[in-house]
Amino acid sequence: MHRRYLVVLGVVTVLLGMVWAAPTTASAQSTIVKVAQGKIRRPALVLPDGTRKLVPSISGGAVAAAAPMPSDLDDPNVRADNTADPGGARSGVTIDTAGCANRNTANNVRVNQDCTFRRQAEELIKANPISPRNLVAGQNDSAAGFNHCGFDFSFDSGQHWGTGIPPFYQHLNSPVAGHTIAGGPGTGHTYDAASDPALAFDSQGRAFFSCVVFDINTPASAVFVTASVPGAGGSFYNNVPAGGTSFVAVEDSSPTIAHDKEFITADANPRSPNRDNVYVTWTVFKFGTTCGAPADGTLQFCSNAIFGSMSTDHAVTWSQPEEISGSSPLCSFGNFFDPSRTFNTCDLDQGSDPVTLANGNLVAVFNNSNTTTANNQQLAVVCKPSGSSPAGTAHLNCGSPSKVGDDASAGAPTCNFGRGPEPCIPGAFIRTNDFPRLAADPGGQLVSVWQDFRGGELDIQVSRSNDGGQTWTTAARPANPDTGFDHYMPAVDVVKGSNGRFGVSYYRTAQVPNEAANASTTVFAPGQPGVQATASQYVLAGGRGLNTPLAARVISPSFPPPSGNQAGFNGDYSSLVLVGDTAHPLWSDTRNTAPAGQVATVPAPEEDIFTDSLDLPGR
Repeated sequence: MHRRYLVVLGVVTVLLGMVWAAPTTASAQSTIVKVAQGKIRRPALVLPDGTRKLVPSISGGAVAAAAPMPSDLDDPNVRADNTADPGGARSGVTIDTAGCANRNTANNVRVNQDCTFRRQAEELIKANPISPRNLVAGQNDSAAGFNHCGFDFSFDSGQHWGTGIPPFYQHLNSPVAGHTIAGGPGTGHTYDAASDPALAFDSQGRAFFSCVVFDINTPASAVFVTASVPGAGGSFYNNVPAGGTSFVAVEDSSPTIAHDKEFITADANPRSPNRDNVYVTWTVFKFGTTCGAPADGTLQFCSNAIFGSMSTDHAVTWSQPEEISGSSPLCSFGNFFDPSRTFNTCDLDQGSDPVTLANGNLVAVFNNSNTTTANNQQLAVVCKPSGSSPAGTAHLNCGSPSKVGDDASAGAPTCNFGRGPEPCIPGAFIRTNDFPRLAADPGGQLVSVWQDFRGGELDIQVSRSNDGGQTWTTAARPANPDTGFDHYMPAVDVVKGSNGRFGVSYYRTAQVPNEAANASTTVFAPGQPGVQATASQYVLAGGRGLNTPLAARVISPSFPPPSGNQAGFNGDYSSLVLVGDTAHPLWSDTRNTAPAGQVATVPAPEEDIFTDSLDLPGR
């Protein structure tokens, strides 16, 4: 029986517990662009009680990049392992100025150094383990028009920054076996846009930078991970060549595949058997003609599972992408959209975040929707990487997922940004998500944080594992000590060797009037009381173990909601790195004003990236 008839067959509905709603299609044009244009709506499951549950969709960064507001070839002898490279030793870089310094206010430091008023948002920060004053950062960056990824670097603990755009845009789309999911003939074109910046350092001080790249008018998409040689401190990165697979983790040009939302990590543990390996995990959106498709063969949504790949030669070569989100009794209806899959496949996922442990293991957390209720769940997989990427023997060897915690998403507020209802912060009128974040002490203690709506407001939840990610315990109370706000897009890091001390940073925005009471029945929109009219702040908190709530302090000024052509998006994540007890948070806010004609027809807020160097609260 064809699956499209499940909606009208009540007996089958009871047996399955869910029905499929709102079929989603894809065509030869970029899937990400179609999502941005509202031509592909988020797939949904309808539960037995009639509740409509949205399945995770393309990340906000990629969607923002697809809604738009050539270089010389490098030396073809690609390498990332030359510790004597003359490009090292900071590459002769001296940072003694700050671009547009009068936009550094409220004692914070503006990280992006361009003088445009185009959006910078969705940010990440890391510290060099062998030179902790060397910080690297990245953000979605629209300075070039189409959204690209921008990188930043500091050699003085974040007081001054340099900025650049990674060398991704001379590579011609040409999928190669062993580095692709569905392949495709290749477009022979360069990529138009990029999103989701990700960073890591290895034990020798190499910095790694990654983004998802895609075409606007073709289905081409890829994940690149490039390297900055030791000593360069992330001030420049090796070029991704026009052809071949150097620094290419995955690449496709098929309308059945869209890559999204990657994070990377490198094994910087000096005694690890996998020292200096680099790993990337990301979401693969799959479409097909057998996943509830109508008779005309139109492509329909099939799944969005977490994939991973690894490099044993400093990001030059990568292993065959593997689906790592696995299967488990924790997941139900894994074959609901795609009947070729097993019942317990965990394949409705988004927002993976990987870390490494001193024993060489890789642990990744992610958000999963294969549940029988309106709530989602946070899952984790533990992997035991082995083999060589140049030899083609590298594998991640991931186990079945374990449960990190519940994601109480039922009743959370939604807004319509032109693509149907999406999770949002009504006061700021921006898209948000419940993706988990992860940090690890090398000895095996892990901390994961995420936002959810279990208390009638978005609060930051904390879960810990003391056995390397096999089992988890969720704190009894949220990390944030205050109520009456939506707390969202958290970041986390641990104080290494501190026996449980950790930090969390996050945004907070006051709830709009009657938000909790109306969230399950209202799609919030500007013009309603408080919507796109409520200021936000960024908060740093710290504590130990599962002793929540944490000690917290506001570290930014109040800033207004994004507006004009930057409305609706302030990134999908923020960031935090701890160097001992010193915290370096990284966030985007709208304290600065763009002149008329840059963001809106009148002067309007514009988004920049900020950081600070602060003592971590709490003990």
